[in-house]
Amino acid sequence: MNRIYFDNAATTSLDNEVLKEMMPFLTEKFGNPSSIYSYGRETKMAIESARKNVAKILNAHPSEIFFTSGGTESNNTAISTSIRDLECKHIITSHIEHHAVTHTVEQISKQFKIKVSYVNLMPNGHVDISHLEKLLSENKEKALVSLMHANNEIGNIIDLHTVGNLCKKYNAVFHSDTVQTVGHFPIDLRNTPVHFITGAAHKFHGPKGVGMLYINENVRINPFIFGGGQERNMRAGTENLYGIVGFSKALEMATANHDSDKNHILDIKKYMYDQLKLNIKGVDFNGDVWGQSLYTVLSVSFPKTEKSEMLLFNLDINNICASGGSACSSGADAGSHVIKAINNNPNQITVRFSFCKHNTKEEVDSVIQKLKEVL
Repeated sequence: MNRIYFDNAATTSLDNEVLKEMMPFLTEKFGNPSSIYSYGRETKMAIESARKNVAKILNAHPSEIFFTSGGTESNNTAISTSIRDLECKHIITSHIEHHAVTHTVEQISKQFKIKVSYVNLMPNGHVDISHLEKLLSENKEKALVSLMHANNEIGNIIDLHTVGNLCKKYNAVFHSDTVQTVGHFPIDLRNTPVHFITGAAHKFHGPKGVGMLYINENVRINPFIFGGGQERNMRAGTENLYGIVGFSKALEMATANHDSDKNHILDIKKYMYDQLKLNIKGVDFNGDVWGQSLYTVLSVSFPKTEKSEMLLFNLDINNICASGGSACSSGADAGSHVIKAINNNPNQITVRFSFCKHNTKEEVDSVIQKLKEVL
């Protein structure tokens, strides 16, 4: 049996076209972008060309795009510099953020003795916007609002404009972890009231180890890594040249094929949803599945039994890749903090299936068949 990969929210396969674009920079075009001779100039040009391309796709200015090692670094930077340089004294966030945000908020709040407030969640996992406004209106000091655009476990999407306009109204800084939506969702930064957004190439068929941080041109922060003049003096260290080139190409391809890819993936998600309902007794779903939700993610709750407790393990030995929640905790399953926050039902086992353009309905049929056998 071939391996069935239904964990694309954790990472996606590298596209062949992206690899092709990266190859010259892994082989003959190896100059250090900070060198002044031609080898260096051609690689520096490749980075700046990638920056322009990413900025154009996201409708931002090239000077607002900074390349990083990924979403985690970008989120850490946005949160810590908001406290250090933008003098935010209060962080408003939610209990279902990615650990790259929740752990950073915990650390920063201890270090700088910052107040943290958590916005209420609706039963379907959406952020309670009226509670967010209440927190902002009662706030006496400058606040940082950090709310993810789309949740990596249940797929729920917030309205960036609604939250951004609230932040504008109460003079708060707005950071959104957009790692699950950059490359999957049209983002127009010129017309979106947000100060920081983040992205990671490996979520849309680009390479691992490269990401971006958008910093709105009206925001002034100090360098976040010291020791060199790279990234316009903001992030020292020799650039991940082939990663940056790959990020740009992957984003370009994801954007060009967005509509057809989205329709195909949505079709797979709907098919899996229908087949689960039809074939698995007592199955349920987390989040706002057919409302404001990612077309790539389906979070499924199975009734807890002796058999279902070993479900992920049984899927794995049958060459089916899915996850119990977030894959960013390297296999240590302490249960999902997201599921606990919205649906703390001890009688359910949650499995996240997430899809990409390469998945097929035949694969769904195989997974359903295997689930029927295992359960």
